[in-house]
Amino acid sequence: MSLLSGLPAPCDDDVLTRRALAHARARTTDMADRELRVPLHYYRDPKITDVEESQILRRVPLAIAPSAQLPQPNDFLVRSVLGTSLLVTRDRTGASRVLLNYCRHRGAMPACGAGNASRFVCPYHAWTYRNTGELFMVPGRAGFDSMNQKDYGLVELPSQEKYGFIWAVLTADGAIDVDAHLGTVGAELARWDYPSYGYHADREFQSDVSWKGALEAFAEGYHFPFVHGESLIGQNTLANTAVYDEYGRHHRIGFPFTWIANLDTDAAAPRDPLTNMGIVYWIYPNLILANSPVGVEIIDILPAGEPTRCTVRHSWMARVPAHDDDMRAVYDAVYDGVHAAVRDEDFAMLPQCGQGVRHGQHDHMIIGRNEIAVQHMIKVFAGELGVALS
Repeated sequence: MSLLSGLPAPCDDDVLTRRALAHARARTTDMADRELRVPLHYYRDPKITDVEESQILRRVPLAIAPSAQLPQPNDFLVRSVLGTSLLVTRDRTGASRVLLNYCRHRGAMPACGAGNASRFVCPYHAWTYRNTGELFMVPGRAGFDSMNQKDYGLVELPSQEKYGFIWAVLTADGAIDVDAHLGTVGAELARWDYPSYGYHADREFQSDVSWKGALEAFAEGYHFPFVHGESLIGQNTLANTAVYDEYGRHHRIGFPFTWIANLDTDAAAPRDPLTNMGIVYWIYPNLILANSPVGVEIIDILPAGEPTRCTVRHSWMARVPAHDDDMRAVYDAVYDGVHAAVRDEDFAMLPQCGQGVRHGQHDHMIIGRNEIAVQHMIKVFAGELGVALS
Protein backbone atom coordinates (compact mmCIF):
# COMPACT_ATOMS: atom_id res chain seq x y z
CA MET A 1 0.00 0.00 0.00
CA SER A 2 1.21 3.48 -0.78
CA LEU A 3 2.37 5.55 2.17
CA LEU A 4 0.09 8.31 0.92
CA SER A 5 -2.88 6.13 -0.02
CA GLY A 6 -6.23 7.65 0.74
CA LEU A 7 -5.38 11.21 -0.23
CA PRO A 8 -8.63 12.88 -1.35
CA ALA A 9 -9.01 14.09 -4.94
CA PRO A 10 -7.45 16.07 -6.50
CA CYS A 11 -4.43 15.13 -4.38
CA ASP A 12 -4.62 11.33 -4.55
CA ASP A 13 -1.55 9.29 -5.37
CA ASP A 14 -2.12 8.96 -9.08
CA VAL A 15 -3.20 12.57 -9.66
CA LEU A 16 -0.20 13.93 -7.78
CA THR A 17 2.17 11.69 -9.73
CA ARG A 18 0.55 12.52 -13.05
CA ARG A 19 0.81 16.24 -12.33
CA ALA A 20 4.52 15.84 -11.68
CA LEU A 21 4.98 13.64 -14.74
CA ALA A 22 3.26 16.20 -16.98
CA HIS A 23 5.60 18.93 -15.75
CA ALA A 24 8.64 16.69 -16.16
CA ARG A 25 7.81 15.89 -19.76
CA ALA A 26 6.83 19.45 -20.67
CA ARG A 27 9.70 20.97 -18.69
CA THR A 28 7.24 23.22 -16.88
CA THR A 29 6.32 23.89 -13.25
CA ASP A 30 3.42 25.18 -11.16
CA MET A 31 3.53 28.97 -11.23
CA ALA A 32 2.13 31.99 -9.45
CA ASP A 33 0.04 34.50 -11.38
CA ARG A 34 2.79 37.14 -11.43
CA GLU A 35 6.14 38.11 -9.99
CA LEU A 36 6.23 39.42 -6.42
CA ARG A 37 8.22 42.43 -5.22
CA VAL A 38 9.40 42.27 -1.61
CA PRO A 39 10.90 45.29 0.19
CA LEU A 40 14.29 44.64 1.77
CA HIS A 41 13.05 45.79 5.18
CA TYR A 42 10.89 42.63 5.25
CA TYR A 43 14.13 40.73 5.90
CA ARG A 44 16.31 43.25 7.74
CA ASP A 45 14.20 45.51 9.95
CA PRO A 46 14.87 44.69 13.64
CA LYS A 47 11.40 45.98 14.57
CA ILE A 48 9.86 43.37 12.28
CA THR A 49 12.05 40.66 13.82
CA ASP A 50 10.85 41.69 17.30
CA VAL A 51 7.23 41.43 16.19
CA GLU A 52 7.89 38.04 14.57
CA GLU A 53 9.21 36.67 17.84
CA SER A 54 6.72 38.25 20.24
CA GLN A 55 3.53 38.00 18.19
CA ILE A 56 4.11 34.92 16.03
CA LEU A 57 6.83 32.58 17.25
CA ARG A 58 5.87 32.85 20.93
CA ARG A 59 2.14 32.67 20.26
CA VAL A 60 1.61 29.76 17.85
CA PRO A 61 2.32 26.03 18.29
CA LEU A 62 5.90 25.06 17.44
CA ALA A 63 7.07 21.48 16.94
CA ILE A 64 9.52 21.18 19.84
CA ALA A 65 10.51 17.53 19.41
CA PRO A 66 9.46 14.47 17.41
CA SER A 67 7.56 11.93 19.51
CA ALA A 68 10.04 9.29 18.36
CA GLN A 69 12.85 11.16 20.10
CA LEU A 70 11.26 10.26 23.46
CA PRO A 71 10.09 6.70 22.84
CA GLN A 72 10.14 5.38 26.43
CA PRO A 73 8.54 6.39 29.74
CA ASN A 74 10.78 8.82 31.67
CA ASP A 75 12.71 9.85 28.54
CA PHE A 76 13.60 13.54 28.42
CA LEU A 77 15.53 16.07 26.41
CA VAL A 78 16.57 19.69 26.82
CA ARG A 79 16.71 22.12 23.93
CA SER A 80 16.94 25.88 23.56
CA VAL A 81 14.23 27.59 21.52
CA LEU A 82 14.54 31.34 20.94
CA GLY A 83 17.01 31.43 23.81
CA THR A 84 14.60 29.71 26.21
CA SER A 85 15.70 26.43 27.80
CA LEU A 86 12.93 23.83 27.49
CA LEU A 87 12.72 20.50 29.31
CA VAL A 88 10.62 18.03 27.32
CA THR A 89 9.61 14.99 29.36
CA ARG A 90 7.60 11.79 29.06
CA ASP A 91 6.38 10.62 32.45
CA ARG A 92 5.91 7.03 33.59
CA THR A 93 2.37 6.97 32.14
CA GLY A 94 3.64 8.03 28.70
CA ALA A 95 2.27 11.58 28.84
CA SER A 96 4.52 14.32 27.44
CA ARG A 97 5.12 17.79 28.86
CA VAL A 98 7.13 20.87 27.93
CA LEU A 99 8.51 22.68 30.98
CA LEU A 100 10.62 25.78 31.39
CA ASN A 101 14.00 24.45 32.50
CA TYR A 102 14.51 27.04 35.24
CA CYS A 103 14.52 26.32 38.97
CA ARG A 104 11.89 28.30 40.83
CA HIS A 105 14.42 29.20 43.55
CA ARG A 106 17.19 31.11 41.80
CA GLY A 107 16.70 30.21 38.13
CA ALA A 108 19.46 27.66 37.44
CA MET A 109 18.73 24.77 35.06
CA PRO A 110 17.76 21.47 36.72
CA ALA A 111 18.21 19.38 33.55
CA CYS A 112 20.72 19.13 30.73
CA GLY A 113 21.23 16.95 27.68
CA ALA A 114 18.92 14.01 27.11
CA GLY A 115 18.31 10.62 28.68
CA ASN A 116 15.96 8.79 30.99
CA ALA A 117 15.13 10.16 34.42
CA SER A 118 12.13 10.64 36.70
CA ARG A 119 13.68 13.49 38.70
CA PHE A 120 15.94 16.48 38.08
CA VAL A 121 18.16 18.15 40.64
CA CYS A 122 19.06 21.83 40.36
CA PRO A 123 22.86 22.16 40.47
CA TYR A 124 22.77 25.31 42.62
CA HIS A 125 20.87 24.34 45.79
CA ALA A 126 19.62 20.83 44.89
CA TRP A 127 15.94 21.65 44.64
CA THR A 128 14.54 18.49 43.06
CA TYR A 129 11.68 18.22 40.56
CA ARG A 130 9.70 15.27 39.23
CA ASN A 131 9.50 14.87 35.45
CA THR A 132 5.89 16.02 35.70
CA GLY A 133 7.20 19.39 36.95
CA GLU A 134 6.24 19.15 40.62
CA LEU A 135 8.74 20.34 43.19
CA PHE A 136 9.68 17.17 45.10
CA MET A 137 12.35 18.16 47.62
CA VAL A 138 13.84 21.35 49.10
CA PRO A 139 17.01 21.00 51.20
CA GLY A 140 16.90 23.15 54.34
CA ARG A 141 13.11 23.15 54.22
CA ALA A 142 12.92 25.15 57.47
CA GLY A 143 14.20 28.19 55.60
CA PHE A 144 11.07 28.11 53.44
CA ASP A 145 8.52 27.16 56.09
CA SER A 146 5.82 29.55 54.84
CA MET A 147 6.14 28.44 51.21
CA ASN A 148 3.51 26.14 49.74
CA GLN A 149 5.71 23.62 47.91
CA LYS A 150 2.89 22.79 45.47
CA ASP A 151 3.07 26.35 44.13
CA TYR A 152 6.72 26.11 43.06
CA GLY A 153 6.90 23.46 40.41
CA LEU A 154 8.56 24.08 37.08
CA VAL A 155 6.49 26.32 34.83
CA GLU A 156 4.63 24.22 32.26
CA LEU A 157 3.97 25.51 28.76
CA PRO A 158 0.78 24.70 26.82
CA SER A 159 1.58 21.57 24.83
CA GLN A 160 -0.02 18.78 22.83
CA GLU A 161 1.37 15.61 21.26
CA LYS A 162 -0.08 15.04 17.80
CA TYR A 163 0.95 13.81 14.34
CA GLY A 164 4.30 12.55 15.60
CA PHE A 165 5.46 15.75 17.33
CA ILE A 166 5.32 17.36 20.74
CA TRP A 167 4.07 20.90 20.12
CA ALA A 168 4.18 23.81 22.53
CA VAL A 169 3.33 27.49 22.74
CA LEU A 170 6.23 29.38 24.28
CA THR A 171 3.99 31.67 26.34
CA ALA A 172 2.93 30.05 29.63
CA ASP A 173 -0.44 31.81 29.80
CA GLY A 174 -1.20 31.05 26.15
CA ALA A 175 -3.47 28.36 24.72
CA ILE A 176 -2.77 25.58 22.25
CA ASP A 177 -4.91 23.89 19.61
CA VAL A 178 -2.71 22.01 17.17
CA ASP A 179 -5.61 20.88 14.99
CA ALA A 180 -6.83 24.45 14.57
CA HIS A 181 -3.28 25.59 13.80
CA LEU A 182 -2.69 22.92 11.16
CA GLY A 183 -6.12 22.90 9.56
CA THR A 184 -6.35 20.59 6.56
CA VAL A 185 -2.61 19.84 6.50
CA GLY A 186 -3.09 17.88 9.73
CA ALA A 187 -4.69 15.03 7.78
CA GLU A 188 -1.67 15.04 5.46
CA LEU A 189 0.74 14.69 8.39
CA ALA A 190 -1.36 11.92 9.92
CA ARG A 191 -0.94 9.77 6.81
CA TRP A 192 2.83 9.71 7.18
CA ASP A 193 2.55 7.99 10.58
CA TYR A 194 5.62 9.78 11.95
CA PRO A 195 5.21 8.22 15.43
CA SER A 196 6.24 4.88 13.91
CA TYR A 197 9.54 6.29 12.58
CA GLY A 198 12.87 5.83 14.30
CA TYR A 199 14.62 9.00 15.48
CA HIS A 200 18.23 8.93 14.33
CA ALA A 201 20.24 12.15 14.65
CA ASP A 202 20.23 15.93 14.83
CA ARG A 203 22.70 18.79 14.52
CA GLU A 204 22.31 22.50 15.14
CA PHE A 205 24.17 25.48 13.75
CA GLN A 206 23.77 29.20 13.14
CA SER A 207 23.97 31.13 9.88
CA ASP A 208 24.14 34.79 8.87
CA VAL A 209 20.88 34.95 6.95
CA SER A 210 17.32 35.93 7.80
CA TRP A 211 15.32 33.02 9.19
CA LYS A 212 12.61 33.74 6.61
CA GLY A 213 15.17 33.79 3.80
CA ALA A 214 16.58 30.48 5.04
CA LEU A 215 13.12 28.87 5.00
CA GLU A 216 12.70 29.98 1.39
CA ALA A 217 15.64 27.77 0.32
CA PHE A 218 13.38 24.76 0.94
CA ALA A 219 10.50 26.13 -1.12
CA GLU A 220 11.89 26.03 -4.67
CA GLY A 221 13.96 23.85 -6.97
CA TYR A 222 15.13 26.73 -9.12
CA HIS A 223 18.53 26.66 -7.36
CA PHE A 224 19.09 22.89 -7.51
CA PRO A 225 21.54 22.68 -10.46
CA PHE A 226 23.55 25.67 -9.28
CA VAL A 227 23.83 24.99 -5.53
CA HIS A 228 23.41 21.20 -5.50
CA GLY A 229 24.90 20.29 -8.88
CA GLU A 230 27.57 18.01 -7.44
CA SER A 231 25.31 16.19 -4.94
CA LEU A 232 22.40 13.76 -5.21
CA ILE A 233 19.83 16.55 -4.98
CA GLY A 234 21.10 18.18 -8.15
CA GLN A 235 21.77 14.90 -9.95
CA ASN A 236 18.52 13.10 -9.07
CA THR A 237 15.94 15.92 -8.91
CA LEU A 238 14.57 17.89 -11.85
CA ALA A 239 15.51 21.56 -11.67
CA ASN A 240 12.86 24.27 -11.57
CA THR A 241 10.07 21.67 -11.61
CA ALA A 242 7.50 21.25 -8.86
CA VAL A 243 3.88 20.50 -8.04
CA TYR A 244 2.48 22.80 -5.41
CA ASP A 245 -0.54 22.74 -3.06
CA GLU A 246 -1.60 25.19 -0.34
CA TYR A 247 -3.18 24.28 2.96
CA GLY A 248 -4.06 27.68 4.40
CA ARG A 249 -0.87 29.05 5.94
CA HIS A 250 1.01 25.80 5.15
CA HIS A 251 1.99 24.20 1.86
CA ARG A 252 3.27 21.06 0.17
CA ILE A 253 5.72 20.79 -2.74
CA GLY A 254 6.55 17.72 -4.83
CA PHE A 255 10.00 17.85 -6.44
CA PRO A 256 10.07 15.15 -9.18
CA PHE A 257 13.04 12.82 -9.43
CA THR A 258 14.70 12.50 -12.83
CA TRP A 259 13.40 8.96 -13.39
CA ILE A 260 9.75 10.02 -13.23
CA ALA A 261 9.91 10.58 -17.01
CA ASN A 262 10.24 6.80 -17.46
CA LEU A 263 6.79 6.09 -16.02
CA ASP A 264 4.20 4.47 -18.25
CA THR A 265 1.50 7.08 -18.77
CA ASP A 266 -1.11 4.41 -19.48
CA ALA A 267 -0.46 2.30 -16.37
CA ALA A 268 -3.73 1.58 -14.56
CA ALA A 269 -2.30 1.16 -11.05
CA PRO A 270 -1.78 4.28 -8.92
CA ARG A 271 1.85 5.25 -8.53
CA ASP A 272 3.26 6.08 -5.10
CA PRO A 273 4.44 9.70 -5.26
CA LEU A 274 7.20 8.99 -2.75
CA THR A 275 9.05 6.76 -5.20
CA ASN A 276 8.96 9.48 -7.84
CA MET A 277 9.48 12.76 -5.97
CA GLY A 278 10.64 14.36 -2.78
CA ILE A 279 7.66 15.68 -0.85
CA VAL A 280 8.33 18.77 1.26
CA TYR A 281 5.96 20.52 3.65
CA TRP A 282 6.21 23.96 5.14
CA ILE A 283 4.39 23.95 8.46
CA TYR A 284 3.89 27.59 9.44
CA PRO A 285 5.80 29.30 10.87
CA ASN A 286 9.21 27.61 11.00
CA LEU A 287 9.12 23.89 10.21
CA ILE A 288 10.23 22.07 7.05
CA LEU A 289 9.47 18.35 6.63
CA ALA A 290 11.38 16.91 3.66
CA ASN A 291 10.17 13.37 2.96
CA SER A 292 12.15 10.83 0.95
CA PRO A 293 11.69 7.10 0.33
CA VAL A 294 13.84 6.26 3.38
CA GLY A 295 12.98 8.93 5.93
CA VAL A 296 12.20 12.53 6.73
CA GLU A 297 14.41 15.54 7.34
CA ILE A 298 13.06 17.83 10.05
CA ILE A 299 14.43 21.34 9.65
CA ASP A 300 13.32 24.03 12.04
CA ILE A 301 14.65 27.53 11.58
CA LEU A 302 14.34 30.42 14.02
CA PRO A 303 15.79 33.93 14.35
CA ALA A 304 18.97 34.16 16.43
CA GLY A 305 18.99 37.60 18.01
CA GLU A 306 19.18 39.80 14.93
CA PRO A 307 17.32 40.11 11.62
CA THR A 308 19.94 38.39 9.45
CA ARG A 309 21.03 35.58 11.75
CA CYS A 310 19.22 32.32 12.32
CA THR A 311 19.48 29.02 14.16
CA VAL A 312 18.99 25.82 12.16
CA ARG A 313 18.15 22.50 13.78
CA HIS A 314 18.40 19.63 11.29
CA SER A 315 17.07 16.23 12.40
CA TRP A 316 16.44 12.98 10.57
CA MET A 317 14.07 10.06 11.19
CA ALA A 318 13.97 6.73 9.37
CA ARG A 319 10.72 5.24 8.07
CA VAL A 320 11.93 1.87 9.39
CA PRO A 321 13.60 2.22 12.81
CA ALA A 322 17.13 0.83 13.01
CA HIS A 323 17.24 -2.53 14.77
CA ASP A 324 20.96 -3.30 14.55
CA ASP A 325 24.35 -1.67 14.07
CA ASP A 326 24.36 -2.31 10.33
CA MET A 327 21.13 -0.34 9.87
CA ARG A 328 22.42 2.41 12.11
CA ALA A 329 25.56 2.65 9.99
CA VAL A 330 23.47 2.94 6.82
CA TYR A 331 21.38 5.67 8.41
CA ASP A 332 24.54 7.45 9.58
CA ALA A 333 25.62 7.63 5.94
CA VAL A 334 22.18 8.83 4.80
CA TYR A 335 22.07 11.55 7.44
CA ASP A 336 25.65 12.63 6.80
CA GLY A 337 24.78 13.05 3.13
CA VAL A 338 21.59 15.05 3.60
CA HIS A 339 23.16 17.16 6.33
CA ALA A 340 26.13 17.97 4.11
CA ALA A 341 23.70 19.17 1.43
CA VAL A 342 22.00 21.48 3.91
CA ARG A 343 25.09 22.73 5.74
CA ASP A 344 27.73 22.79 2.98
CA GLU A 345 25.54 23.67 0.01
CA ASP A 346 22.40 25.59 1.03
CA PHE A 347 24.00 27.31 4.01
CA ALA A 348 27.25 27.94 2.19
CA MET A 349 25.27 30.12 -0.23
CA LEU A 350 22.66 31.66 2.09
CA PRO A 351 25.03 33.94 4.07
CA GLN A 352 25.69 35.74 0.79
CA CYS A 353 21.95 36.43 0.61
CA GLY A 354 22.13 37.72 4.17
CA GLN A 355 24.92 40.09 3.22
CA GLY A 356 22.94 41.28 0.20
CA VAL A 357 19.95 42.00 2.42
CA ARG A 358 22.06 43.90 4.98
CA HIS A 359 23.98 46.03 2.47
CA GLY A 360 21.75 46.17 -0.60
CA GLN A 361 20.74 49.64 -1.73
CA HIS A 362 17.97 48.48 -4.05
CA ASP A 363 14.54 48.84 -2.49
CA HIS A 364 13.08 45.40 -3.23
CA MET A 365 13.74 41.83 -4.29
CA ILE A 366 11.76 40.18 -7.06
CA ILE A 367 10.41 36.64 -6.59
CA GLY A 368 9.58 34.78 -9.79
CA ARG A 369 6.34 33.12 -10.85
CA ASN A 370 8.22 29.82 -10.73
CA GLU A 371 8.89 30.43 -7.01
CA ILE A 372 5.24 30.01 -6.09
CA ALA A 373 5.88 28.45 -2.69
CA VAL A 374 8.36 31.20 -1.77
CA GLN A 375 5.68 33.73 -2.70
CA HIS A 376 3.22 31.92 -0.44
CA MET A 377 5.61 32.08 2.53
CA ILE A 378 6.19 35.80 2.00
CA LYS A 379 2.50 36.60 1.58
CA VAL A 380 1.59 34.72 4.76
CA PHE A 381 4.23 36.49 6.86
CA ALA A 382 3.64 39.88 5.24
CA GLY A 383 -0.06 39.58 6.06
CA GLU A 384 0.77 38.87 9.71
CA LEU A 385 3.34 41.67 9.89
CA GLY A 386 1.53 44.35 7.91
CA VAL A 387 4.25 44.56 5.24
CA ALA A 388 3.08 45.91 1.89
CA LEU A 389 3.99 43.86 -1.19
CA SER A 390 3.61 44.66 -4.88
